[in-house]
Amino acid sequence: MIILHPGHVPLADWRTIYRGAPAKLAESAHPRIAESAAAVARIIARHQPVYGINTGFGKLASVKIGDADLATLQRNIVLSHAAGVGAPSPAGVVRLMLALKLASLGVGASGVRPETIALLEAMLANDLLPVIPCQGSVGASGDLAPLAHMAATMIGAGEIVVNGETLPAADALARAGLAPLELGPKEGLALLNGTQFSTANALAGLFEAEGVFQAALVTGALSTEATKGSDAPFDARIHALRGHAGQIVVGDALRHLMTDSAIRASHREDDPRVQDPYCLRCQPQVMGAALDVLRQAAATLATEANGVSDNPLIFADTDEALSGGNFHAEPVAFAADMIAIAICEIGSIAERRIAMLVDPALSGLPAFLTPRPGLNSGFMIPQVTAAALVSENKQRAYPASVDSIPTSANQEDHVSMAAHGARRLLAMAANAAHVIGIEALAAAQGCDFHAPLTSSGALEAARGAIRGEVPTLADDRHFAPDMAKATALVTSGALVKASGATLPGVTA
Repeated sequence: MIILHPGHVPLADWRTIYRGAPAKLAESAHPRIAESAAAVARIIARHQPVYGINTGFGKLASVKIGDADLATLQRNIVLSHAAGVGAPSPAGVVRLMLALKLASLGVGASGVRPETIALLEAMLANDLLPVIPCQGSVGASGDLAPLAHMAATMIGAGEIVVNGETLPAADALARAGLAPLELGPKEGLALLNGTQFSTANALAGLFEAEGVFQAALVTGALSTEATKGSDAPFDARIHALRGHAGQIVVGDALRHLMTDSAIRASHREDDPRVQDPYCLRCQPQVMGAALDVLRQAAATLATEANGVSDNPLIFADTDEALSGGNFHAEPVAFAADMIAIAICEIGSIAERRIAMLVDPALSGLPAFLTPRPGLNSGFMIPQVTAAALVSENKQRAYPASVDSIPTSANQEDHVSMAAHGARRLLAMAANAAHVIGIEALAAAQGCDFHAPLTSSGALEAARGAIRGEVPTLADDRHFAPDMAKATALVTSGALVKASGATLPGVTA
């Protein structure tokens, strides 16, 4: 159970929730929540128009709503805004959405009642995951449609997934001994206004990108060994002179991964080659830059995850409801674009290493890494697949944040596009993971040709994990199952774990 201290939740906790851990608020948050709800009651008692509490929404903000209709107003906004389309969001993303919304409301600036908090906590505790269509948000005025689908389940509408079974929301709540909410003033708007859908998707993409990045360090070092490349470009003195933090730690990681390699020792002297291709030699520069970008995005998302992004915000000490624009997800959109570019480059340089490995003129290895080329095609088409995936990621990496389209009758005239900028990241990370899986097979196969010479202890352990799933390719066989097993080693973290190396991640 992750205990959420609103405003102070570390990135590691969000990662654990994404992987399946339940979460609840720290007890210290509850007094602030109660006071915020009491402030809303005092504001209503003044009978003055306050946006989102006793007025219409968006372009209809000038319409005053009477006290008798306040509960209906909140129910209506949830049901009318639940207008998303597309495939259901992944379970980990939905779980993050619930937890992010819980932490945001837990700051005590949103005016929701303790009962609403309790239901969110119960849904997380029982893994009741709303069915949330993945399309329909432009990432400003909040992720309205996706969050409305979440909120709808809390009032008994829509659907919830329980242990893999999709049920009507009211039935799923009842099965867990829970009752639907009747929303109080401000609560519907507080639930569906915010950046939690965009942020959840961006965090999910960040976490998957981190795993792919670390696996690519292992496969990049293994490819360097397979081609009998030099470890001189990883010398710490080179990177210290430039000074980029990511470059320095990536150079260190690659150097340590190759420490005490007999393959490297075998060609340290009298090697006629002067320099390796960039895909080997410039790994610290490319992967280090990707790491710096991922860390910058991680810092932005950590701030966003700990912030309050609904509107209006309640300041209980002065009984004020202030309208602003914290729902605008531009920081998330920029972070998502940065992650997309990093994922694209991680896969791109890895594909170049695969291409080098299969080309005998560059690698010095048998053509397409098969002992009998011609009769066998070996790694010919896996490299083509890697090229196709990299090209697809290049197309997806176009910045989403540079786009905007007016909504709500031009009241909401500039939007962030953070939602689809973030939503593409899981697919991009999956593509990159396939590329790294292919590289793992190709690099292991290349090293096989150097027997009885062995690589370093770390890389031999990683190669052992690969060979534990996929035997050496002697003659052609059905390749897709081999690739699937190698990709699973990447996405599960098993390849990195097998190496025993401590590799840099998104937190310094």
